[in-house]
Amino acid sequence: MAITVHCDIVSAEAEIFSGLVEMVVAHGSLGDLGIALGHAPLITDLKPGPIRVIKQGGESEVFYISGGFLEVQPNMVKVLADTVLRAADLDEVAAQTALKAAEKALHERGADFDYSAASARLAEAAAQLRTLQQVRKKFGG
Repeated sequence: MAITVHCDIVSAEAEIFSGLVEMVVAHGSLGDLGIALGHAPLITDLKPGPIRVIKQGGESEVFYISGGFLEVQPNMVKVLADTVLRAADLDEVAAQTALKAAEKALHERGADFDYSAASARLAEAAAQLRTLQQVRKKFGG
């Protein structure tokens, strides 16, 4: 049996995942992180995109987060995010539509244009599509 650590993935609305995992893979502000039992304590911010958990027994599950924070303690990993969705629940058509709308807004700036809001929408849509691509790569769907 593989060595595990307890992991919680929590959004502003609800706890999305809680269980024993062999590893958590996330995209932090300084690059990708792989967290397993024995990892040094850590708190870091996370970029929008996929989080993959390898559950006890080796099964993987992928989630999309809109950004947030990851905390590592000796026997616990906690992910806190505004939005967390199971990758299977993402809507690819909606993400592609949002990406195109954000790109269009960035190119057609009006007088009351909010660059930071348009840029954030673009990053979120791109992160959702990256999450879907990661799931496809893993499961061949």
